[in-house]
Amino acid sequence: MPNTDKWTPYVLAIVRIVTALLFLEHATMKFFQFPAAIPGVPYPLPAIMLAAGAIEVITGLLLTLGYYTRIAAFIASGEMAAAYFMAHAPQGFWPALNMGELAIMFCFTFLYLAFAGAGAWALDNARSATTATA
Repeated sequence: MPNTDKWTPYVLAIVRIVTALLFLEHATMKFFQFPAAIPGVPYPLPAIMLAAGAIEVITGLLLTLGYYTRIAAFIASGEMAAAYFMAHAPQGFWPALNMGELAIMFCFTFLYLAFAGAGAWALDNARSATTATA
């Protein structure tokens, strides 16, 4: 197998960007009912859903841009852990049956990004370069 290490920062960036955009989609569903309303969620949104949507917008944008990636990813991971245990786990043990698979995937992808960093194409890289020269 050829050495693929040179591609790691770029694939990490793609994972970060795609995951962040999918996370932002959850916020648009909450706030704008786009591309559709979230099934079973009452409108106007309860306070906890407003807070979740705000976290999704802020961390989703930060992660898309790769800005303060580790902090944003850690916060988003925590939100998804809370979402799983508050909304999905009470529905049953198995994630495939309690519809919690996506929350778990988001949680652990964000946890990985909190430790791995942003990868390529991130504002964090420019930020760290300017602080290193200052």
